[in-house]
Amino acid sequence: MYVIMVYDVNVKRVNKVLKISRKYLNWTIRSVLEGFLTKESYESLKRELLKVIDEKEDSVYFYLIDTDRQPHKIVLGEVRTDFKFIG
Repeated sequence: MYVIMVYDVNVKRVNKVLKISRKYLNWTIRSVLEGFLTKESYESLKRELLKVIDEKEDSVYFYLIDTDRQPHKIVLGEVRTDFKFIG
């Protein structure tokens, strides 16, 4: 499956999250990584990240893209709803 990972974590943990994520995915822009993963690799990545992030403060979003289906979004930690728009 093709995975897009987007993260928003506390500055104290950002380097750890990036280091773990780069073992599995390609770093594309600031807080976004993507690439092909097996189900096993995807589960390993999630387990490693859960050991590092604070689920009450940090957010990691996964977009799973399968050619036969619509993408699924999985969120680890806080679901952000406090977006501010500039306009």
